[in-house]
Amino acid sequence: MHVCIHRGSKQIGGSCVEIESCGQRLIVDFGLPLDAEDESVQHLPQINGLDGRDDSLLCILVSHPHLDHFGLLHHVSSKIKIGMGTSAKNILEAAAPFMPNKKTIPLKGWDFKSKVPFKIGEFVITPYLVDHSAYDSYALKIESNGKSLFYSGDFRAHGRKASLFKDLISNPPQNIDVLLMEGSSLGRIPETQQFQTEIEIENDLMDIFTQTRGLALVHTSGQNIDRIVSIFKASMRTGRKLVVDLYTAEVLSATGNKKIPQSSWSGVALYVPHTQRVQIKKYEWFNLLNKHSLNRIFIEDIKAAPDRFTILFRPLHSRDLEKNECLKGASYIYSQWEGYWEQGAYDSVKEWLVRNSIPKHSIHTSGHASLVNLKKLAAAIDPAKLVPIHSFMPEKYSELFRNVHIQQDGKWWEA
Repeated sequence: MHVCIHRGSKQIGGSCVEIESCGQRLIVDFGLPLDAEDESVQHLPQINGLDGRDDSLLCILVSHPHLDHFGLLHHVSSKIKIGMGTSAKNILEAAAPFMPNKKTIPLKGWDFKSKVPFKIGEFVITPYLVDHSAYDSYALKIESNGKSLFYSGDFRAHGRKASLFKDLISNPPQNIDVLLMEGSSLGRIPETQQFQTEIEIENDLMDIFTQTRGLALVHTSGQNIDRIVSIFKASMRTGRKLVVDLYTAEVLSATGNKKIPQSSWSGVALYVPHTQRVQIKKYEWFNLLNKHSLNRIFIEDIKAAPDRFTILFRPLHSRDLEKNECLKGASYIYSQWEGYWEQGAYDSVKEWLVRNSIPKHSIHTSGHASLVNLKKLAAAIDPAKLVPIHSFMPEKYSELFRNVHIQQDGKWWEA
């Protein structure tokens, strides 16, 4: 079995690994680089057969539904089968109509089931459901021709599915020749530091909600399901309803998990911002609106009692809330990676907050494992080779782990 990391040996984001055995190939992840200014073909890795004309390329396996792991799939021929978690596929399909580019992503293929192996040509694939900030995320064991590779994907041990990590290190895959392990946290926090848990995030949110006299605005991703659960629980504990928009309502529904907040729950309300009302009319999404309208509220409801609501905030809410004078006593909680804020992605939100005298709070935790838990995984699997991926600091691995083999982007090597 031969391996080529096309992108990811010394960077976070844009992950793409090609694996060859017995003349057959598969790709693991097909991500958009985090620093890419667009999603054009210039970011495509140099891999033969993406047009579907080379039968040796069997499939693309996607570990989880974050852009830096799937964001270039729309360039791939629909003839190429895709492997991904069932709920992950459903979330991407639900989100697609709301995206500015509305590009079609090929998703036909295999649906992952945790610890249930399946065969693709000369390869046997075993997915392992993991704790991560993207819903329905997997690590992958890939076996062929007597060799075994374990791809960690992105994972952590402090989310609402932390038990999955405990189970993985208690019952690790055996006889792994290569562990491709992410190291996103290396160099970003002290080596002994642990990240906050989602339970701690929930408690911090509750404290802010309690202190807030008006609307609580929480700015997070509509696809960070763990965080939405934390926001919902904190809202319930402080007598607030969680307000979602149509996009978020549809993403929550797409999980297929009835234990996750839904638009039909009594503690959840649907508010449709002006921008989405225009979309509904333009694209005739009336059935979609009806699907989520059981607990629909309007701007007059929010204005009449802002202290009763937590809004899962997106920038498209800002015009409605400001125009209708709903912001007295409001608090804004930023609950995403701080880099987006620092790099200017939300400069318009910054100006809006200043204009409306709304204080900003930052409450967030990482989607990635701390060094403590990276070490636990490496020790539990104990691979013959440990290869860095999804890290800006591959050179640190040799100081921290055993059997480290640093590889370079675009170079083939034997597993």
